[in-house]
Amino acid sequence: MMHYPVMLPEVLRGLDMRAGQACVDGTFGNGGYSEAILRSAPCSVIGLDRDPNVLPRANELISEWGKRFQFIQTPFSKMGEVGIESVDAVVLDIGVSSMQLDQAARGFSFMRDGPLDMRMAQGGGPTARDAVLNLSVSELTRVFQVYGEEKRARHVANCIVSAREQGDIVTTADLADILEKALGRRGKTHPATRVFQALRIFVNDELGELYKGLCAAERILQPEGRFVVVTFHSLEDRIVKSFFRRRAGEVSGGSRYAPEVKHDGPAASFMLPQRSVTKPSKTEVSENARSRSAKLRVAVRTEAAPFDPDDRLLPNVISLTELEARL
Repeated sequence: MMHYPVMLPEVLRGLDMRAGQACVDGTFGNGGYSEAILRSAPCSVIGLDRDPNVLPRANELISEWGKRFQFIQTPFSKMGEVGIESVDAVVLDIGVSSMQLDQAARGFSFMRDGPLDMRMAQGGGPTARDAVLNLSVSELTRVFQVYGEEKRARHVANCIVSAREQGDIVTTADLADILEKALGRRGKTHPATRVFQALRIFVNDELGELYKGLCAAERILQPEGRFVVVTFHSLEDRIVKSFFRRRAGEVSGGSRYAPEVKHDGPAASFMLPQRSVTKPSKTEVSENARSRSAKLRVAVRTEAAPFDPDDRLLPNVISLTELEARL
């Protein structure tokens, strides 16, 4: 199984690691970024991941790099709660990894039949199956509209509820079949794509984790510390873009519908080397199709105090806690 660290040259340029510096790789995965960072300069890396399946790969890097590499099994949203007090750089590669997509037993992909799970941490909390069997039509509609940007969200939700009244929905193939019948096959994109994305984001609270991770990085980065974030769809990038610009003192508010205005609040906690997003090269996209939607943003920490957390950047959708209370 091949694993491609997305936009690796651009990530390394954004981090610009120097001798003696420390970097948090908040989405360790298969260790592509961590290993490349360790090779780029005589620095140290702390890898984080909530997926226990990455432990063998993390142990390989520990054996190879010794004290220069450390691994902590934790969500990147908790990087400030596991003894990491101050670092020179943080990198986040947001979203599901190639390894997770390629494992049928994880239930992330409609291309491989497996249990309808989708939990990155593999234990605790509701599964995708719990969501499709217990959320109402209106709640499923909201999840599919917001997290999947599915135009026919209510129709899909109605079809799922009708199907579950006829029998259980257990596997990824079960759900994919319902979605294909509901939406039909048009063009190259599979009709299940947006709904599977929405369920994965919901089950793992990916947007909430992203915002918490951005705030945590803001707290542990030293002045002049560099923060590189790679996202893969508009929901993620919108949050990162709004966070960076607000922290740089460029805008206030945070709603996607509100006009951008100059911010008169606290001193800027980040400065932006460039306001535009960086996208993968044509060569990379031709070699790794999964990189085609990637977007990279960089921010540099200032000496100002961190901002107070403000979850107005997050969409209003039913929470995992509400679903868990019903199970």
